[in-house]
Amino acid sequence: MSLSVAEHIVQRLRTWGVHRFYGYPGDGIGGVIVAMDETDDDFEFVQVRHEETAGFAATADVKYGGSPIGCCVVTSGPGALHALNGVYDALMDRVPVVVVLGQTALTAIGGSFYQEVDLHSVYKDVGGAYIQTIADASQVRHMVDRACRTALSARAPTVLIVPSDVQDRKAVPDPPDDHGYFHTSAAPSSTVGAPPAADLARAAQVLNSGERVAMLVGAGALGCSELVEAVADRLGAGAAKGLLGKTVLDDRLPWVTGAIGLLGTTASWDLMRECDTLLILGSNMPYSEYYPKEGQARAVQVDLDGARCGLRYPTEVNLAGDMAATLEALLPLLAPTKAAASGAWRKDVAGWKERWDDYSDARADAKADPINPEAVVRGISRRLPDDVMVAADCGTSTSWYARGLQMRPSQMGSLAGLLLSMGGGMPYAIAAKMAHPDRPVVALIGDGAMQMNGVNELITVKKYWERWPEKRFIVLVLNNRDLSYVSWETRAMLGKMPDAGSSKVPDVPYAEWAKLLGLDGARLEDPSQVEAVLDAAFAADRPFVIDAVVDADIPMIPPHLTTSQVLNTAKAVFPGDPAFYSIVQEGLRTSVLAAAKSRLGGVLGSKDD
Repeated sequence: MSLSVAEHIVQRLRTWGVHRFYGYPGDGIGGVIVAMDETDDDFEFVQVRHEETAGFAATADVKYGGSPIGCCVVTSGPGALHALNGVYDALMDRVPVVVVLGQTALTAIGGSFYQEVDLHSVYKDVGGAYIQTIADASQVRHMVDRACRTALSARAPTVLIVPSDVQDRKAVPDPPDDHGYFHTSAAPSSTVGAPPAADLARAAQVLNSGERVAMLVGAGALGCSELVEAVADRLGAGAAKGLLGKTVLDDRLPWVTGAIGLLGTTASWDLMRECDTLLILGSNMPYSEYYPKEGQARAVQVDLDGARCGLRYPTEVNLAGDMAATLEALLPLLAPTKAAASGAWRKDVAGWKERWDDYSDARADAKADPINPEAVVRGISRRLPDDVMVAADCGTSTSWYARGLQMRPSQMGSLAGLLLSMGGGMPYAIAAKMAHPDRPVVALIGDGAMQMNGVNELITVKKYWERWPEKRFIVLVLNNRDLSYVSWETRAMLGKMPDAGSSKVPDVPYAEWAKLLGLDGARLEDPSQVEAVLDAAFAADRPFVIDAVVDADIPMIPPHLTTSQVLNTAKAVFPGDPAFYSIVQEGLRTSVLAAAKSRLGGVLGSKDD
């Protein structure tokens, strides 16, 4: 039986390993949607509630190891525009995704037809690696092959635009052997191996000369945990982790200092301030002020893409290559450093980490109104199964994910890393579960993000959860009735009091909404309920929403407070911020008041006033 163009697209994508298509139907993409239903294969079309979710979920599917290439399929005009934000997540976090967009019929393009949008112009930035319109049946094979090969090689989204009338045409699976036609391959290109021996030797010389070696580990090192740990042990190094590399190393190891950057730990800050050598593995953490000071440390960087090396810190040796192959080749060249032999450096690192852990315990135990969010997140951390997959959203939930969850290589965790878009948490959780339905999922989502699309995407959870062999899908909603991360940025960066009209959000009964959908949940309003509600969530036989009513005024203090941050926060809270007393009580008292008193002539009185 002859294929249609739409069926040929679907089958060719499957040849490249695409298992799932995230999207939403519409007449502009109807031919492709029907082709999925009629194709006799193991395709799965995941119907989400909004096209933005399709873009996020296609990206997350790859991040959680579900497919080598993610795919979202959306209709023309508004559908394509909705998906754009989620596709930018793939671009910024360097994830291979193929975007299949419907378009106005070829015969109508240029006639101001309904839903006609210049998709080449709209997608030329995010899909710049490869963006084409399939205008003829003979183009399917070579365009799909090129889109998939480019997505994999460039680690970027690519875009195929398919006019609605072209989708129904008879396919040409085997183009004629004639001028102007292409006979392409669906075999992926080989990956980059280890760097040249001379470069490895130079890197080893730099690392072997170090006495206080620090490592910064990112998403590029995922899947290489044993090798990373072996290198760290050989060098006697301490290691900090970028957010996307959170599960590369076990947070419980005494030399692993946890997250780095604005949401990082004081231990990671101390590690970078005291090291004399830095090894960067698969990370481009963007906050340059959290690296060692320029000239303080000799540095080596390893990345699959050489163009990504030396962008954040003046590295001395840059190794472009596959992470596993590079570390395997580098390890025999590394000699135990003086610090490794004496253990003195790691003892210092362990001391910094112990102080951070003590401080974190104290913060989680601090009084709050009504519940301390850190106490809830740390309670979840103690219950995480070895095979859990965690998704985090943007906002205060990112901070508590970075600092409060102790994770390890057998687990998975991710978020919209560089895009840091609100609304990514639920799509990520859904994609993780679709990729691995036999593993439990935990999502950390603020109430602002939950109201953006989380409440709607719970309908997607309702649609699919009964087919999952492992039913645990836990959504923690940090319900503080405030866009609290924005409020803290307003205080610390602008020195202004947050405007309640723009920062406050409605209190919504998230757990009751879950129950209305046939799921489960509980509202958490009293600290005495925390343990029982968390136990119930992890024991539930269906997806469970925890509506945790938490304090919006728990400060997210960065590991290093600059003078401007201290003074700006002081300027914001002292003129009458309703959160003033809780801010002071919960952690900014010493830093803000001490700085403010010294600079404002003691007009504030004693520290106990």
